[in-house]
Amino acid sequence: MILLEAQTISTGTVVGLGIGMVFFGLICLIAICYLLGFIMTRVNKGKADKEPAAVATSPAVSTPTAEPIVNRQELIAAISAVIAEELGQDVEAIRIKSIKKL
Repeated sequence: MILLEAQTISTGTVVGLGIGMVFFGLICLIAICYLLGFIMTRVNKGKADKEPAAVATSPAVSTPTAEPIVNRQELIAAISAVIAEELGQDVEAIRIKSIKKL
């Protein structure tokens, strides 16, 4: 029985193959994401073409008006308590200078 001599693979080859496989896998994932995005765009575009009447009959969305904030002091207290809890500080260390409604 003849014993074959084991071939040694260099460290550089192993590293190169590993990095190459990782980047090849990432490129495949990117390609799959683009392909699925393209397919979903086509599917949703087909649905949008079939149902234009449903969009036209839906009620109009009203834009928010500038309403005064009810119980402003309670709102500021609640916001400062949440911020203090997240930062791990005392509520007295938090100073809110302005609040704007988005």
